[in-house]
Amino acid sequence: MFFLRRIEILAVNLQPNFILKTMRKAIFIILWVLLLLGVGGAALTFWAIATGRIGYMPELQQLENPVNKFASQVFTSDGRLLGTWSYQRANRVFVNYDEIAPTTIQALVATEDVRFYEHSGIDFRALLRAVIKRGLLRQKNAGGGSTLTQQLAKQVYSSQAGSVEERLTQKPIEWVIAVQLERLYTKEEILTMYLNYFDFLHNAVGLKTAAKTYFNKEPKDLTINESAMLVGMCKNPSYYNPVRHIEVATARRNTVLSQMVKAGYLSKVTADSLSKEPIKLNFHRTDHKEGEGTYVREYLRQALMAKKPERSQYASWQDQKFYEDSLAWATDPLYGWCNKNRKKDGTPYNIYTDGLKIYTTIDSRMQNYAETAVETHVADELQPLFDAERKGKANAPYAANISMDKTKANLKRAMHQSERYIAMKQAGASEAEIEKAFATPVEMTVYSRKGDIDTTMTPMDSIKYVKKFLRSGFVCMDTRTGAVKAYVGGLNYRHFQYDMAGMGRRQVGSTIKPYLYALAMENGWSPCDVAPNVQQTYQVGNQTWTPRNGSRARYGEMVTLKWGLAQSNNWISAYLMSHLNPSAFVRLLHEFGILNQDIHPSMSLCLGPCDISVMEMVSAYTAFANRGIRSAPMFVSRIEDNEGNIVATFSPRMNEVISEQSALKMIVLMRGVIDGGTGSRMRFRYNIKAPMGGKTGTTNDNSDGWFVGYTPSLAFGAWVGGDERDVHFNSMAYGQGAAASLPICAYFLQKVFADASLGYSQTEAFEMPAGFDPCAVPLDSEYEEVDESVGLDDLFDAQ
Repeated sequence: MFFLRRIEILAVNLQPNFILKTMRKAIFIILWVLLLLGVGGAALTFWAIATGRIGYMPELQQLENPVNKFASQVFTSDGRLLGTWSYQRANRVFVNYDEIAPTTIQALVATEDVRFYEHSGIDFRALLRAVIKRGLLRQKNAGGGSTLTQQLAKQVYSSQAGSVEERLTQKPIEWVIAVQLERLYTKEEILTMYLNYFDFLHNAVGLKTAAKTYFNKEPKDLTINESAMLVGMCKNPSYYNPVRHIEVATARRNTVLSQMVKAGYLSKVTADSLSKEPIKLNFHRTDHKEGEGTYVREYLRQALMAKKPERSQYASWQDQKFYEDSLAWATDPLYGWCNKNRKKDGTPYNIYTDGLKIYTTIDSRMQNYAETAVETHVADELQPLFDAERKGKANAPYAANISMDKTKANLKRAMHQSERYIAMKQAGASEAEIEKAFATPVEMTVYSRKGDIDTTMTPMDSIKYVKKFLRSGFVCMDTRTGAVKAYVGGLNYRHFQYDMAGMGRRQVGSTIKPYLYALAMENGWSPCDVAPNVQQTYQVGNQTWTPRNGSRARYGEMVTLKWGLAQSNNWISAYLMSHLNPSAFVRLLHEFGILNQDIHPSMSLCLGPCDISVMEMVSAYTAFANRGIRSAPMFVSRIEDNEGNIVATFSPRMNEVISEQSALKMIVLMRGVIDGGTGSRMRFRYNIKAPMGGKTGTTNDNSDGWFVGYTPSLAFGAWVGGDERDVHFNSMAYGQGAAASLPICAYFLQKVFADASLGYSQTEAFEMPAGFDPCAVPLDSEYEEVDESVGLDDLFDAQ
């Protein structure tokens, strides 16, 4: 009976209404449980994200300084931006909110986040719309749900997602970061950070660089259309790239204008009028290999970021390089500055990320005049003459006196030194395979004076092609401080990256003679002392040395030292050397700042067989104008951090090389070179009237052409030659220093003296003490072209 009763009760309870009510109650409870679990889970997830237990959550310090990686800027002494240093695709230069055109801000907000000023990092209305339209209805053009703050969080803190699933896991993290950013920053600061961080392609990261790259403007000067175009790129910079897809970019710009109308920032009439205008670019790719001062920027980059030299980091044959770097580390505050100094957090400075401002001593006007002078003379005047001389020659670009066997050997050596050969060798290719590859035509881009050329040629022919171009280096310094005013390491940094101003060294020929004469002055000689102008044979140990001379003018006469230097007479130099100590001469060269440790004392050293850089020569010549005190090259005056604080200042570095009396005598001697000697082209051809001392130099076979000179305020020097010594002019008429290098200095000086804003005058005189008269013997003003290279053939006989 009991069991029957239980069945009856159960049957009554299973009536439809009761079952329905029970199910509703269960569903209601389940939904509440799920909701609470969802809310609790979400809260727990966001708490875990915020505390760094899930995913990556940046430290508070990083959130307070989210855009802390900025390109360092290099400025000239007259305030112009010379260039920037940055890691690839991070050429970011900071711009403040008040330096941004208001229309850029309006375009950004109207297009990317119209409720930006209303939300606190997450726009739930936009998020819900995106979920429904894009997630459920699959409408691809429904727009996204990310706010500008979320986009900033993504740009700054999220890595590139490898899949949709990975991207979904990044979203919650970005929401948390966005909320944190909104708590820490004003809306204006967030907008500024967004525009400073966005990558606009072509190495233009940030609005400031983008405005310069696409329109050659400052951000505050952008027009409405220009602002709209850049903001339009924020959706997809590659697709809306105006350089490659101008029509698509134009359509996107017009969409931005329409959004500005909807947001109330523009009238429809104005937008319609603007949308009819074409995009007008003034595009210039931001590249450290282009623009003005490319060689000096690279020189400074290497100097600032240098690490303390360790011998183990240098090849066995790099003793000289290790010596130079070690000396620079110990004596030059600029060399290795970033690694010698620490930021507030104790880490070394980094020019690529710390947003430093480097204020150089380079004058933008003088730098431009120097680059123009090198291009005008070397590329426009000398190169056509060189090409004509070598045209049709089987051994081109090598000189006529170079045999075919040596030509082939030179080219093979060049092939072995090429990146292509090294890469193929490392990949395991055989010598036969490599030679076949070098004889197979391939597409390539090569240099020309009028711009790069896309062509097809064999790699071996490309080696010949590149070697035919003459190379050059030029430096100008302030004689009193050593401030480097202009620095040109070559014609085109993109194609010829070896710096022939400060890095490359070549034989200096007769430009070494002023150092010899300075040693003589230090030993009691004077410009009016005389020497026999005859060829003599000198006994050096168990050998003899008989130097030759390029002229027999006044042969057999006793001539003054002033005349001997003016005419670059080798016999007079050898005569002086025979009365001086070659070891003392080497020591003096080092005192002048010549770092080459391979200079050995010998009689023949007086004719300049040693290799020296243009910068070393110019720095050494400052001692003649500066009363015997040499000024070391000074490239930077001060460095500021990204907050504008001065973190370093630099002062002139000087050392006394010769006495004041000897320096004054040298001015008299070296003015004779310009006023009536081998440098007199400066007067009669280029009409430079300024008081000036200087010296020309030419090495064997016209392989190197030199001119180094100085006025009371400026020291300057130029070198011209081939990629290697066997590439040179056959004719002395074009290859000697007076023809190859002096014109570069002349063209430069013409422009400098013509620019009154620079403050240099041709009337400035050397300061001479009252009554100073080192030599009353007048200089014979008759000028004769002299082959200074003669006599160098036997340079090493006595070594």
